[in-house]
Amino acid sequence: QVQLVESGGGLVQPGGSLKLSCTASGYIFDINTMAWYRQAPGKQRELVARIGSGATMYADSVKGRFTISSGNAKNTVHLQMDNLKPEDTAVYYCNAPPQPPLKRDYWGQGTQVTVSP
Repeated sequence: QVQLVESGGGLVQPGGSLKLSCTASGYIFDINTMAWYRQAPGKQRELVARIGSGATMYADSVKGRFTISSGNAKNTVHLQMDNLKPEDTAVYYCNAPPQPPLKRDYWGQGTQVTVSP
């Protein structure tokens, strides 16, 4: 089993920055692909950013403002969030999608990000 734990959420004003971190533990192996999702109240969970095999992708809504990167520690991932907007307010989830040897998605517990004046 794999456990994902996020940290770094909080309350910031528009234009501010936050850095989210996620660490995977429980089963020791190299995870190639990890992603960040977010879900606002009444909205579908949406993919924010993904990193794998050295490639990154971003949702159009965050492109140019957010940066996903792998951590120095094994099986870690970060999301640097700059120039935050109120519409970025959501619960952010770390995700490890199906990939050898994972047979299913694994999710973190979520961390709240609130952007408000």
